[in-house]
Amino acid sequence: MTVTTRAAARAALPVRRGGTPRSPWPALWALVIGFFMILVDTTIVSVANPAIKAALDPDTTNLDNVIWVTSAYLLAYAVPLLITGRLGDRFGPKNIYLMGLAIFTLASFGAGMSQTLTVLIAFRAVQGVGASLMTPQTMAVITRTFPPNQRGAAMGLWGATSGVAMLVGPLAGGLLVDGLGWEWIFFVNLPVGVLGFVMAWVLVPKLPTHPHRFDIVGVFLSAAALFFIVFGLQEGQKYNWGEIWGAVTVWELIGFGVVLLGAFLWQQAKTRSEALVPLGLFRDRNFAVSNLGIAVVGFTVTCMSLPFMFFLQLSRGLSPTQSALLMIPMAVLAGILSPFAGRLLDLVDSRLLLVPGIGLFAAALFWYAALMNMDTPVWMFLLPSALMGIGSAGVWGPLATTATRSLQPRQAGAGAGIYNTTRTMGSVLGSAAIASFMQARLEANLPGSGSSTSAVGAGQLPAPIAGPFGAAMAQSMLLPAIVMVAGVIVVLFMRHGRVADWHGAHQGTAPIAVVDAPVVDAPVVAAPVVAAPVVAAPAAPNASPVSPLRRQNSSDPDRVAPNRAR
Repeated sequence: MTVTTRAAARAALPVRRGGTPRSPWPALWALVIGFFMILVDTTIVSVANPAIKAALDPDTTNLDNVIWVTSAYLLAYAVPLLITGRLGDRFGPKNIYLMGLAIFTLASFGAGMSQTLTVLIAFRAVQGVGASLMTPQTMAVITRTFPPNQRGAAMGLWGATSGVAMLVGPLAGGLLVDGLGWEWIFFVNLPVGVLGFVMAWVLVPKLPTHPHRFDIVGVFLSAAALFFIVFGLQEGQKYNWGEIWGAVTVWELIGFGVVLLGAFLWQQAKTRSEALVPLGLFRDRNFAVSNLGIAVVGFTVTCMSLPFMFFLQLSRGLSPTQSALLMIPMAVLAGILSPFAGRLLDLVDSRLLLVPGIGLFAAALFWYAALMNMDTPVWMFLLPSALMGIGSAGVWGPLATTATRSLQPRQAGAGAGIYNTTRTMGSVLGSAAIASFMQARLEANLPGSGSSTSAVGAGQLPAPIAGPFGAAMAQSMLLPAIVMVAGVIVVLFMRHGRVADWHGAHQGTAPIAVVDAPVVDAPVVAAPVVAAPVVAAPAAPNASPVSPLRRQNSSDPDRVAPNRAR
């Protein structure tokens, strides 16, 4: 028996009353608003860091303190991701997403009202918890409502959202900091959060839930391991990599974190109930390599923004708005090209996009490092920005699609949680590493700067200091560039292969054969489902033909049946 690709796609979708299939696109658009807010918040803060330091930590040249505004958020974001994906499976992705959005929005108000750096860091940590509840649900909904052959288009929208956020975040941050003050980079989340909450409440369907046990021991081991590693890396330069608490040294703290991380992995392998990290997922080479690749990208993106913004604002004297304008080519090109890359990914080997994408990204970073001096005309920074935008289109969506393409619906939450955890762990380590590296390069180019009490962050530095400070930031840019080159090598280990039919691949039944099906190539901004060709697959041995109607009403708990979703 044969069915068309459109019929096969509709069989996977939630249905309205009366049996009419519901398009997954409106739900994805609603979730993208919250995802967009998280991304904008991150890029806004990177632009505002010099202003925050000038307002709340004006008396030292030590950059570690203000970078904790980013690191606390990322650390609180990364640790719960291992369990928040499972929470979506257990209680429904819609419910967990709405809870996270409410926490994030309320914490944004608290961050804007902060009068000290310590209080701001605390509210940023609460924001991170909210973001960790939201992020896995977006990918889980894509995995559970879009067939594998259409996830490239859905992830194209996801990638385009990243590109638009890269444009809106710095621009909004610059305008708000210049016009109203740094507090408004957080207050702006309030109306966006309310809008996103209402849209998600109305448009996102309630998907079937799956019972899960929660590995509390694993949560504490992973949290402690990450904290000790990140704290040691970020504060190492401050304590001259020596004693930090009594006889405890920085390296002993980092080593203890590594031991805890090893204990966590051992505990996960031995857990007989549901592990926090299902290590079996890593038997899929593409899932494993994609996770390593996104960790590299997360590390790099967090690393690059800090030295670049400090260079532009303190060495070259640009305002936050002017600094943000230099990122426009990257954001525009990434936003335009990401949907096309998503559609192309449904047809070709993912390495054909990832290798040139990551390679161009690395080349742009080396180009930035070469240009970061006092003599470069400001307009020239637009060129590596454009190159980075072209590369970005071949990075975000392709990595996410490759990671989730083989996941069963039941594993959607766990897989999305692991993927986002590795991305955010890369970002956390990148934030800590660049803080230490920037401080080290400052000490090398401006001896004694670590113990100086002169202000950093209150406008352009004096000429005798601006040059060496800029050189330190340019040297710091080499760290993410070198790490991104390693990312090219990582993605070369991926395999090429098409996914078996979504309906039968994991059910022990014959896949649906698709022949002579027309291809409908709808744009990602439209509500209709993009129908891509599916290779006809032979029936499983000894499997009897199954009609589309019988398949749609099967007892599979991972299916979205009419009487279980609206």
